[in-house]
Amino acid sequence: MKNTFKISALALAFAAFAFSAKAQTTPTTTSTTTTTPGGIRYSIGVDAGIPVGNFKDNYKWNLGGSVQADIPVLSNKLFVTVNAGYNNIFGKKDIGGVAGLDQTDFRLIPVKAGLKYFVIPNFYVQGEAGAAFLLNKKDVGVDKSTAFVYAPQIGVQFPVSANGNFIDAGVRYEATTKYATGINDSKVSFLGLRVAYGF
Repeated sequence: MKNTFKISALALAFAAFAFSAKAQTTPTTTSTTTTTPGGIRYSIGVDAGIPVGNFKDNYKWNLGGSVQADIPVLSNKLFVTVNAGYNNIFGKKDIGGVAGLDQTDFRLIPVKAGLKYFVIPNFYVQGEAGAAFLLNKKDVGVDKSTAFVYAPQIGVQFPVSANGNFIDAGVRYEATTKYATGINDSKVSFLGLRVAYGF
């Protein structure tokens, strides 16, 4: 229950930060290019991925969603990003051919911040880091409910309407530190895809 309150408070703090920053930002152009027109851009996306490394031995894929704010820093090139979401990483069934030996799903709430830089129009590189909160620590059998998370990403962003709405599609590698002390296999790592609608 304490973790739920912490996560809710953190999400509200990020939302308040993003909205207060938007209130202080004045759009400088009405361009509909894929790099945003001076104000904060929000996006809501679907996240999916495939575990890699040792983590793939017991987990098969993940699915979730996220919200993100892109806050302009340098014209339409560089943005500070704030991202929060939910990820369910599905455990494998009948591990090692043993009937009934099933791995419990990992349920994570990653909260990240970082930088997004448009190398050329439509194409960006992004790096984020933060904390990933594990919602079912006891079920998974680990001793930590929070881990450091980092996620380098590349992607494309392109407009879908005259008023500046856009699609943002990115591929990333996301990984955490250990959720169980001294157990390397308790690190979460996956190759992920995020497809989002922005406004």
